[in-house]
Amino acid sequence: QVHVVESGGGLVQAGDSLRLSCVLSGGTFTTFQMAWFRQSPGKEREFVAGLNWSGVRIAYADSAKGRFTISRDNDKDTVYLQMNNLKPEDTANYYCAATGLALISQNSEEFRYWGQGTQVTVSA
Repeated sequence: QVHVVESGGGLVQAGDSLRLSCVLSGGTFTTFQMAWFRQSPGKEREFVAGLNWSGVRIAYADSAKGRFTISRDNDKDTVYLQMNNLKPEDTANYYCAATGLALISQNSEEFRYWGQGTQVTVSA
């Protein structure tokens, strides 16, 4: 059974950086497209960044472009989200997700496997 576990969240100040990590187990990592989503209270879950199995094809939400970098290490079955210049509006629970689809999707309904989330709080 596939499991996805995130780590790396925390409380930081505006302008700081964080790196989130996500480890997938129970499946062949290179068969999954991976993505990060986030959700804050009262808002819908939104796509942040995603990449294909090789890490060559990458997509970012407009809010993440220029500040966040998604990457993966297929030897470690791990995907990362490097977040720089964090803003208070980045405060949310960040979820890692995996899908077996061939193309990068930004639709949360197309991701079958989800982690429990890691909280990121950015103070002004």
